[in-house]
Amino acid sequence: MVAAVLGSAVIHAGWNAAAKAIGNRLVASALMGAGYLIFGGLWCLVAVVPAAASWPYLITSVALQTGYLLLLTAAYAHGEFRQVYPLARGTAPVLVTAFSLGFLGERLAVWQLVGIAFVVGSLAVLVGLPRRFARGKGSRAGLLLAVATGVVIATYSLVDGLGVRSSGSAAGYAAWLMMLQGPLLIAVCALLARPRQLVAWTRAGGVRTVLLGLAGGLASTVAYAIVLWAQDRASLAIVSTLRESSVLFAGVIGTLFFAERLSPRQLMAAAGVVAGIALIQLG
Repeated sequence: MVAAVLGSAVIHAGWNAAAKAIGNRLVASALMGAGYLIFGGLWCLVAVVPAAASWPYLITSVALQTGYLLLLTAAYAHGEFRQVYPLARGTAPVLVTAFSLGFLGERLAVWQLVGIAFVVGSLAVLVGLPRRFARGKGSRAGLLLAVATGVVIATYSLVDGLGVRSSGSAAGYAAWLMMLQGPLLIAVCALLARPRQLVAWTRAGGVRTVLLGLAGGLASTVAYAIVLWAQDRASLAIVSTLRESSVLFAGVIGTLFFAERLSPRQLMAAAGVVAGIALIQLG
């Protein structure tokens, strides 16, 4: 299970980089939505339809994840990839762990709790939160949007964790989630930007932009399907924390493709994330 979720983290960092590379947040979101619709729709043809008990969670998650992607791409428009991504992803496991232990009755071993604390603390160091807020207005806007994104991530993670366990099929739940989210996301982007503007921006970006967006939609579908499969079998707190190891891969991507350098302090924080993951697995 750990290896699968870590693989999902690699894929997740990749599609976030694709969204950042597109530049225009509404174009990125709309193309991702098209990818969800295409790949989720094809998957629905072969996947089991989720049980009726899971549909309230499914519909709620569709709305939450649409808002999440719009917030995330807005954060990328105001901040650096290596700043926004760790903060957005790092906020979620704190909230999910607190809720899971306090309200869902989940129990974790002492070493697993220590591991989660390691991961969360290292993420805080990695993003350098106090120093980022001391910078200009644009940086603060990106950080605030990233925190809001993290809150939404935690919320839909909990909703989906409960929904997939009552669905009877993690694959079916994932397929319908993506297929329903796709057209809603496209419609919201069209309302915000007007269809003609979306088409014009997409044409300006060319074939590369379209391929990046569709590839991001496919990667996101695969990555989240793995997470739902894991949530059906393990603690929501552990799955959420392991998933956020994607910040390590985001740091590498930011360095290689966006010319965003990692300092020695950030490299040490990345090592702390790895140590925390090891503790979670040992627990």
